[in-house]
Amino acid sequence: MSAVKIVAVVLIIAGLLGLVYGQFSYTKETQEAKLGPLELTVKDTETVNVPVWAGVVAIVAGGGLLLFRTGKG
Repeated sequence: MSAVKIVAVVLIIAGLLGLVYGQFSYTKETQEAKLGPLELTVKDTETVNVPVWAGVVAIVAGGGLLLFRTGKG
């Protein structure tokens, strides 16, 4: 499988996941203070919303790569 096909499939899957779930969250750990041997860290949960248009564009781009690049590779 060529690299173009892999990228196309990844784009399509990412676009579908973006449309189905619509958002994802991750935990970010920050160091607030360090006093000698003591450290104070804070864990924040960040949520990122994925716009519908971004999912559609990813699907269309992946489909376009599959349709137009497979015959040349």
